[in-house]
Amino acid sequence: MSGPFKAATAALATGLLGLAMILFPVGISLEEDIGLHLLFKVRGPREVSSDVMIITLDKVSAQSLQLPSDPKKWPRNLHARLIDRLVEENASVIAFDMIFSEPRIPEHDDLFAESIRDAGNVVLGEYIKKEKVDFTGLAANHGGVVNIESIMSPIPLLAQSAFASAPFPLPKVPVKVNSYWAFKTGAGETPTLPIVVFQIYALQVYEEFMDLMRAVSPFSAEKLPKSADEIIKKREVKKLIRVLRDIFNQEPVIAEKMLARLKASKVLSANPEKFRTVSSLIHMYQGADSRYLNFYGPPGTVVTVPYYQMLHNQSILTEDSKKMGIEGKVVFIGLSEQLRPEQKDGFYTVFSQPSGFDLSGVEIAATAFANILEDMAARPLKFPMMLFIIMVWGFALGILCMYSTTIVAAGSVIFLSLLYLIFAAYQFKLTGFWYPLVIPLFFQVPAAFFGTLVWKYFDVSKERQNIKDAFGKFLPHEVVDQLAKSISEVETTSQRVYGTCMITDADNYTALAEREDPEELSSFMNKYYEVMFKPVRTHSGIVSDVKGDSMLAIWATPRPDIDTKNLACLAAIDIIQSINQFNRSNQKLQMPTRIGMHSGYISIGNVGAIDHYEYRAVGDIVNTASRMEGLNKRLGTRILVSQQVLHQLSGFLTRKLGRFVFAGKSKPIAVYELICRREESLKPQKRLCALFSQALDA
Repeated sequence: MSGPFKAATAALATGLLGLAMILFPVGISLEEDIGLHLLFKVRGPREVSSDVMIITLDKVSAQSLQLPSDPKKWPRNLHARLIDRLVEENASVIAFDMIFSEPRIPEHDDLFAESIRDAGNVVLGEYIKKEKVDFTGLAANHGGVVNIESIMSPIPLLAQSAFASAPFPLPKVPVKVNSYWAFKTGAGETPTLPIVVFQIYALQVYEEFMDLMRAVSPFSAEKLPKSADEIIKKREVKKLIRVLRDIFNQEPVIAEKMLARLKASKVLSANPEKFRTVSSLIHMYQGADSRYLNFYGPPGTVVTVPYYQMLHNQSILTEDSKKMGIEGKVVFIGLSEQLRPEQKDGFYTVFSQPSGFDLSGVEIAATAFANILEDMAARPLKFPMMLFIIMVWGFALGILCMYSTTIVAAGSVIFLSLLYLIFAAYQFKLTGFWYPLVIPLFFQVPAAFFGTLVWKYFDVSKERQNIKDAFGKFLPHEVVDQLAKSISEVETTSQRVYGTCMITDADNYTALAEREDPEELSSFMNKYYEVMFKPVRTHSGIVSDVKGDSMLAIWATPRPDIDTKNLACLAAIDIIQSINQFNRSNQKLQMPTRIGMHSGYISIGNVGAIDHYEYRAVGDIVNTASRMEGLNKRLGTRILVSQQVLHQLSGFLTRKLGRFVFAGKSKPIAVYELICRREESLKPQKRLCALFSQALDA
């Protein structure tokens, strides 16, 4: 498999892994639970819009006003005083994240209702009641249990006085709250508290909004109230929200056209606050039923004023409340307890504190409102773009890891991962767009790195085995294994051993080489050496060198060994027998072979310099074996061995030929002819050898 094909395969596999994960719910769940969590942690807290604040019914207020610890039991005439105070301060919208589903003291309820009615901008909380209806047995084919959700409004006195009422349901722990319902589908597409509050807040730009609507869709504009005063008078803000939601759902292009005209409007562009509000209003109706929260920080990040302080004189208001003021602001009222971990209205979020403090429901409602106002919700990328990023990221990782060395690949993927994380965190902080993190960083990166690492390991192992197989045809297996482990030791791989050296030579090779075609000669010699090598390998020898018609074979051990010398002699006899058989099958080409053998200490290893080395034996033993092979010509023999070879061997029929001093030597060497295995010898052969020995002694 070629390099580019391998890289393409690794890239495709890494990309497809990411796609497979993002296409299944588990991938989305991991991105939401871990990826979004990581983005919030990297980004940290951020500033909240000054247009929103919270008044909390906290423990300190209960103690200061000598009230019960449960806010539900607080007298409602205090809420009336609070509303009056907020009206004096010109609050834009007053939203109670509280449930008033039961009547209390009539006089207090009347005062509360009167203050709500006079304010004309109060939104009360509702809650969604879930009931399981069992239809089993009512119909033969349609039995079962159905969950029904219904809206529970405040008591009629308060509901009729309020500008509007809306629920704000959220999932409870142990599920981490990452999102909220803008429109509760299970309860008839009911708009939730942040949506209703923002629509009331945005009535100040209703005229500009309607001008855009009339310009792009006059027919749709006819379905809407003509002015904000009409909405306020009839208190039909929730009806308005439903109509607008239907318009934008049925014709999504209307929102795009309105946004385009908004950007082109010089009048609205000159008023950034109105421009922002109109733009956010359009995007609010464009959005999905469920939306991710772009949290601002831990509990208390949204400016929070204790309940009791708002009931006192202006002179004792906190510095925070004085600094930000209340005029034109949206005020959320609810339980936001930061002084005790046993709070009852807490929700586990990414910014929940180790001490046990969670974000309260009213803080999450204020967060959702601020997200709509700023048009800065946490928004996952559109699915096609997410798929594209994951696929491109996978391709880049696969190609990088396949083409780079392990160290370079490790450094590169770490650097790219940090770069990707920084980019994703920057985009999240700047725009609220949420790039996938878990799949690219925690799955694709390890898969690409370790996957290609394993692939390379098997490739290298395969190549190493191929090299070993190739070198095994030229070098001993032990040497090949050593070189495969550390090729750097090629220059120093040598050792002193006790060896038996065998050198062979063939008659008639010179004449044969002169008259035969080189290709035919090469083919013939390969067959010849196949016959020669087999006995050597069979008897544990090493073919060290081949030149022309000559072969050098070695049997080496750390110290003199009878068994090894015995194997060398057996190999020599088998070679002669095999060559005789080979010559009989090739009448045209005859290669009678001579063998010389000698034993002693030699140095065996790599011999050479610069960039060329050969594995061979070095020492006087090799030279002596070569001289003995040449002595065969003078004596008319086939196998000559030295006395050192035959020392302590008794399993062979040999003939002593005398002591010879070879050229360049000073000491004579006793030479024997190796005839055959003793058990294969004939009586005439034994008798002739004995007679020859007696004659030689005489």
